[in-house]
Amino acid sequence: MVNTIVEIKGVNKSFGPVQVLRSVDLSVTKGEVLVIIGASGSGKSTLIRCVNGLEAFQEGRIIVDGCELPCEADREVGEDHKLMGVRRGVGMVFQQFNLFPHKSVLENVALAPMRVRGKNKADAEAVGLRLLKRVGLQDHAHKYPAQLSGGQQQRVAIARALAMEPHVMLFDEPTSALDPEMVGEVLDVMRELAAEGMTMMIVTHEMGFAKEVANRVVFIDQGTVHEQGTPQEIFDNPREERTRLFLSRVLKH
Repeated sequence: MVNTIVEIKGVNKSFGPVQVLRSVDLSVTKGEVLVIIGASGSGKSTLIRCVNGLEAFQEGRIIVDGCELPCEADREVGEDHKLMGVRRGVGMVFQQFNLFPHKSVLENVALAPMRVRGKNKADAEAVGLRLLKRVGLQDHAHKYPAQLSGGQQQRVAIARALAMEPHVMLFDEPTSALDPEMVGEVLDVMRELAAEGMTMMIVTHEMGFAKEVANRVVFIDQGTVHEQGTPQEIFDNPREERTRLFLSRVLKH
């Protein structure tokens, strides 16, 4: 039996008069690495922001690990517990690192387990040190974000997300704000997570990385799932002309 951990059914999302997601149907199984590609403004980032409740959708259903997110009309004070229930099980890594500049690297990683999971400081810092070691930054635990490179800060952000022991990791173009020489160190951490069986939804423009790590690639165009398949199907033999046109442009660079 397929173990679906994220289920998206008929999701529509608009910002005012502009519709950015159109009847999106998509599912992710446990342990799957799903990579979402498409042109800027196609709705990729909005989609994964809807998955952890950062954006409210108007129509459809999103179910994450058995917990259904409220749509925009149902978002009331009484619905907050549903959002929190989903977010506890979903890690999110953004384009920008969003680290607290006045806290050390270790404090940044340990904060959420203390505040949300109720761990004491010693236990939370033990988890933080283990995760910093996992991303190769244990020697930087007591530095501040400004003392780190962009790639190092993004690896701290990944460790921070992992500290919540998520069932699903969402990545919203995690390398787009990095200098080119720093991209590889972040992608290496993501490769390791994929090899360990972490369920991941990744929005990225790194096509070589997508081809290497994805179990499935989804091409989104103008808010719709235009085509999906294995990396070989999408990159080597896309069925749709729009997919071929997009790939011909991005793979030239």
